[in-house]
Amino acid sequence: MAEIAQSSASLRFFGDDLDPAELTRLLAGQPTYAVRKGDIHTHPPNQPPRIALNGLWRLSSGCDKGDQLDHQIASILKTLTSDVAVWADLVRRFKVDMFCGVWLDQVNQGLGLTPSTLKLLGERGIKLDLDIYRRPRGHSDFRNQIDPAHPLAK
Repeated sequence: MAEIAQSSASLRFFGDDLDPAELTRLLAGQPTYAVRKGDIHTHPPNQPPRIALNGLWRLSSGCDKGDQLDHQIASILKTLTSDVAVWADLVRRFKVDMFCGVWLDQVNQGLGLTPSTLKLLGERGIKLDLDIYRRPRGHSDFRNQIDPAHPLAK
């Protein structure tokens, strides 16, 4: 089985009463992006300002070529607290997922996650979401496709 073309991972917390400063303190790590519900934000940066429809705290890996997904997920989680009581509280209060984009550039590509990375997700109660894309015929790269790990508000 051939290796995937590229991947990205984002740990995401959503909630109406999400306070980005509180999550940053509890998780002991800085987000890539965070916004409180009702705040004005400009994300993506090239869009006009708009009101956040819900709170969001996100820590993203960025897009990497090849099968880097296991490393991306583990790296995100290892930078944050390992206190399972904190995680249990957060997954009870907020919608939490590890949202991953996987891009294929040929037929029959695949990837795998190690038991240690799956354990990190499971111990923390984090849902794994995968969006899988195939490069359209005639395109040499994925630059014109939207990174699915960055949805938010309108």
